[in-house]
Amino acid sequence: MTYIKLIHETILHWSEVAPDSAALSCKADTLSYRQLWLGVQQVARGYRGLDLASGERVAVYLPKQPEAVIALYGAVAAGGVFVPINPLLKPAQVAFILRDCNVRILVTSADRASVLSDELSHCPDLRQVVTVDGPSGRGQVAHVPEVDWESLAKIGQASSAAARRIDADMAAILYTSGSSGHPKGVVLSHRNLVAAAQSAAESLDNCSADRILAVLPLSFDAGLVQVTSAFAVGASVALIEYFFPNDVIKAVLRHSITGLAAVPPLWNKLSKMQWPEEARRSLRYITNSGGAMPLAVLRALREQFPQTEIVLNYGLTEAFRSTCLRGDQVDIRPDSVGKPLPNVEIMVVRADGSLCSPGEPGELVHRGALVSLGYWNDRERTAEHFRPAPGQPQGISNPEMAVWSGDQVRLDQEGYLYFISRKDEMIKTSGYRVSPTEVEEVAYASGLVAEAAAIGVAHPVLEKGIVVVAVPKEADGGHDLEARLLSHFREQLPSFMVPQRVIVSDVLELSANGKIDRKSLADRFQDVLIQ
Repeated sequence: MTYIKLIHETILHWSEVAPDSAALSCKADTLSYRQLWLGVQQVARGYRGLDLASGERVAVYLPKQPEAVIALYGAVAAGGVFVPINPLLKPAQVAFILRDCNVRILVTSADRASVLSDELSHCPDLRQVVTVDGPSGRGQVAHVPEVDWESLAKIGQASSAAARRIDADMAAILYTSGSSGHPKGVVLSHRNLVAAAQSAAESLDNCSADRILAVLPLSFDAGLVQVTSAFAVGASVALIEYFFPNDVIKAVLRHSITGLAAVPPLWNKLSKMQWPEEARRSLRYITNSGGAMPLAVLRALREQFPQTEIVLNYGLTEAFRSTCLRGDQVDIRPDSVGKPLPNVEIMVVRADGSLCSPGEPGELVHRGALVSLGYWNDRERTAEHFRPAPGQPQGISNPEMAVWSGDQVRLDQEGYLYFISRKDEMIKTSGYRVSPTEVEEVAYASGLVAEAAAIGVAHPVLEKGIVVVAVPKEADGGHDLEARLLSHFREQLPSFMVPQRVIVSDVLELSANGKIDRKSLADRFQDVLIQ
């Protein structure tokens, strides 16, 4: 039995066991495991040729394409840490991540590098920009030297070997929205990544015959695990950047996809599409991530895919996936999030840390090998959410840490979990977690509002829709404020963060301590998007 310690060793293993098997496809191109591993090695040598030191960060700001996967795995093969950045993020948001975790090398395209140029001048730790689609002709972006993808390979020809790494070492930082208004970086070890890949693959019975379609962004924990779990079992991954739901159906047909993960809004659209019988037959399972699946959508999917297994999930970026619901249980208890994944323990606890009784609401606590190393550069938030796991013997002086999610759940008599609510104010929409503070900051930056509050309210498709309640800056500025502010949001924010509605108000409710009372506003406007 081969023992995989480091996440890139999964590709190495299959390059030796099944070198000619398909590993990665994109459009009409396919890389075998041998070709993929050669590409990873080449890029890793290139990074080392650029003096990437052990544990330093490499950010990848690209859509889903083979170079993105090779760049990520090349970073860890070189002894570094990869930081996938959502390609929908705007320049200021990208620059925040680059500064926050002191990124040394940025891998992107020439066009994206050009758009980022002004922001990169404020990223003092950045030493190199790598453009995957050829040189831009400038030689540098802002103050940062630029090298193209082909030249990177040549730089690495004579570079030294990677520093020795162990499974406890840091391997990745995934950024997820934070309640403070800026994204927070979740730090993952090789052990976390390998355990998550193996646990996900086991929970879905993945094997080398599977062909998995990567629809979700690689900056998502659920999107990343589509790739890592496939490589863990020698399966193949097909990358797709879709613009219309029909693009997904075409990709399923083209690649004879057996496994497909998506978020509820996309499933809602896909459930209403006309699927060719051949595409339906190839799908062994479909799975949901990024929010609760509406029952109406679940029923439509069951009608659309009567022979396909539907798997429902619950998870945290801080610990990847926690639970899944499979088989006939999806029809028996469709409102459940299932039972813990392999090698995961889930506890439901009271405020004092004691275990709740069946049916009693409490906080979900996740323990096991998937628990991450905490938040980058944020000891306070890490101490809040990463605490000793309940129920450990008192004699343990250095207790095991668990993730205290803040999410309220309940457990039934048979051990199935049911999600109740999220403790914080994050808005769960389109599979993303959006910080209301970040949306509000963009509203204030427009110069159009005196006060603004972003809230999440009921939406028939998106789980939650974003509504901004705004007080005009000028006394007579309310007549076209909604149109002007929405236009500003579309310019400054990625599509999933753009509010569905702006409501003009004379005043915003305040809480007892003088803060804007988002809960009161959310209650007041709860039905505004479903009327």
